[in-house]
Amino acid sequence: MISRVEVWFRWLRRSLSRSHWFTKLLRLPVSKGSGVRSGLIMIQIDGLSQPQLQQALKRGKMPFLQRLLQREHYKLQAHYSGLPATTPAVQAELFYGIKTAVPAFSFRDHQTGEIVRMLQPDTAAKVEQHLQQQSQAALLKDGSAYSNIYTGGAAESHFCAATMGWGAALRAANPLVLLGLFLSNAYSALRIIALFFLELGLAIADFCRGLIKGQDFLSELKFIPARVAVSIVLRELCVIGGKMDISRGLPVVHINLLGYDEQSHRRGPSSLFAHWTLKGIDDSIARLWRAAHRSQWRSYQLWLYSDHGQAKVTPYHVLQGYPLQQAVDASFEKLTSLPAAMRRKVTGSVQTQRARLLGGNKVQRMFSVNIGDEQTTADNEIKVAAQGPVGHIYASAPLSEADSAILATELAGYHKVPLVLVVAGPDRVRATTADGTFYLPEDKAAIFGDDHPFLDGVAEDILRLCQHPDAGDLVIMGWRKGVKAQSFADENGAHAGATPAETHGFAMLPEDVTLPDTPYGYIRPSDIYHAALQQLGRSSSKPAGRAGSSQGSCDSLRVMTYNVHSCIGLDGKMDIERIARVIAQAKPDVVVLQELDVGRNRTQGLDQAQLIARQLEMEFHFHPAMHLEEEQYGDAILTHLPLQLVKAGGLPGLADKPKLEPRGAIWATIELHGQQINIINTHLGLQPRERLAQIDALLGEDWLGHPDCSGPVIFCGDLNAQPGSEVCRRLGQKLTDAQTLLEGHRPRGTFPSRFAAIRIDHIYVNEAVEVTAVDIPGSVQAKMASDHLPLLIALAIPKPQTTAEKQA
Repeated sequence: MISRVEVWFRWLRRSLSRSHWFTKLLRLPVSKGSGVRSGLIMIQIDGLSQPQLQQALKRGKMPFLQRLLQREHYKLQAHYSGLPATTPAVQAELFYGIKTAVPAFSFRDHQTGEIVRMLQPDTAAKVEQHLQQQSQAALLKDGSAYSNIYTGGAAESHFCAATMGWGAALRAANPLVLLGLFLSNAYSALRIIALFFLELGLAIADFCRGLIKGQDFLSELKFIPARVAVSIVLRELCVIGGKMDISRGLPVVHINLLGYDEQSHRRGPSSLFAHWTLKGIDDSIARLWRAAHRSQWRSYQLWLYSDHGQAKVTPYHVLQGYPLQQAVDASFEKLTSLPAAMRRKVTGSVQTQRARLLGGNKVQRMFSVNIGDEQTTADNEIKVAAQGPVGHIYASAPLSEADSAILATELAGYHKVPLVLVVAGPDRVRATTADGTFYLPEDKAAIFGDDHPFLDGVAEDILRLCQHPDAGDLVIMGWRKGVKAQSFADENGAHAGATPAETHGFAMLPEDVTLPDTPYGYIRPSDIYHAALQQLGRSSSKPAGRAGSSQGSCDSLRVMTYNVHSCIGLDGKMDIERIARVIAQAKPDVVVLQELDVGRNRTQGLDQAQLIARQLEMEFHFHPAMHLEEEQYGDAILTHLPLQLVKAGGLPGLADKPKLEPRGAIWATIELHGQQINIINTHLGLQPRERLAQIDALLGEDWLGHPDCSGPVIFCGDLNAQPGSEVCRRLGQKLTDAQTLLEGHRPRGTFPSRFAAIRIDHIYVNEAVEVTAVDIPGSVQAKMASDHLPLLIALAIPKPQTTAEKQA
């Protein structure tokens, strides 16, 4: 009854949702099909390093992400971005599995000879076309992409550099529908207005501080619309669109949230305002999470990751007193009579270019970007592309090894460029610093420090970056060990380089996500790419096997009892994989299940016990308490330990009520290092007299009273009786309620799953075992998967004494 009410409320809420109605009004296609099909929501928090995330979690800036870690079985792990540590390179590896697809955010295209940036639509589209030719699979196929560099092969892309602007459906929509969309999200509109004035106040504060430092107030005011557009407007549009895509059942939705990265560039990665934007990002993720769990058409998982981190930097021109172009020109004058390259004006920033992604010619005119200066430079000029901590210097003619060495020494020694790299062979790069000349990969520790968390990966990627077809004759970097991090652009926070902060992203994924084994203990974007393909059912690779129990003088055994309600959740979906995930996240050694359905029509000839056991890589025994045509209904015991069935049979009912549902029990033994442990699983009836007759039978000589039922005994099941009932009192005369044996633990209920106020699921044990932990998983997934929550008990089982030990 409770589950039917829950299903009805979910249907009503879904029918009244804004996403549902605007999907219909915009006439967007819906991916109809089974509601248990796998789906994936990938959220990129642009520029947020793992150390900065951990600081934000500690300060309470991201409470929802904290909840995912504490209650929803998510784990946080290091994610090495690769080099260059910038979004175009990371997303190429994430969407297509191709490492170091570009040598930097800005570089010279070797085919056209022009300096390009990855936010230029034609450049992004050209690079993506090359990626599609190289890759075996596009990750976002048939899905949607928001605010990315590439589309990732998505059927629908919005605000991506490769396909700039609004999606076709929104552009063609009735203006009244768009007005309704705006009005229904009035809260977001008010937030945008409020944040605009907050930005204005911050700009005025910056102006007051800049009177002494010589900052340009007009320049600060110029960036207010761009920052609000990217940090707030774009984020809200992406969340609204993402929720609609989830309600439509698209297989994969990828959203890039840019706000933190935007503010970090301007004010630094640890600045208060950059961290303040994380509150809005956290709220956005929570809204998408809730939408995912209400989806009618998919069983979604939500994955979070950052593409890279950011380092606090000082602009090169501030440290040196002159711009990089001047340093390059002066270095070449030492070498050749070629005329110095014309100095170019500072063109549009990354922040301004991002604002153009809001779409359309009108918005592009509002945030116009002057790229003509760099694209029309003469072919005989020295060209410099350095929009961040990684730069490329392109000579007008091929350089000899001696010439490149002179230039590198001049730049590193006199002009204090931290690191100058030149290809010195097929698998070797010469690295010049103010301290001398080194070679990669052998001198990687001397250059980047032996304490760098991704030292091997950085050395490997440096080779790949310098050998890229679009790389410069000289590659310069704004950091090496022992030198203050700097950027060749005018910014306070930067990324692309090799500092630990820039390369140290994070991945926050469900614990049961299978990632490839990595030799270094961290993952990179290509690992997430392969794991995502497997999650979506597009990969043939198999997950790693389950680790066995550890050896010890006192063995630990994790036992779970779980009424799975025929694997039908509170959303009305029969999702066997969801039940298996709930079980797997708790990592039990033995699982006893009730209300399993062996339905030939509904499970393609495979029973639920078999499917769950296959997912968990466990052996099982199933006892059907009820037969109905081609349906069987009963209980099972599953384990990865050696399992032997002892007895399975029915329990007495009531003679005067023959139509009562038949009940049964199953008894098996498991072997733990030579010791037999007895496990009994049952599901008692709904009538009080019926339950008493059944528990008396179980306490009799055929079950718990049998001579073979000795040593460690664990009795589990849904007894449909609370602790104070006569059933539990009779059972308590022989065994003890495990929840009462743990000191300091207050016994908790498991039913109904939404509120879990009633204790009808029990585990009883004898004196041969010791209870060391009790847990009732209460994640959103567990509350949705069945009308019961699972009960998990950790037991310490002493090893039996040997004959020699007894004699001693």
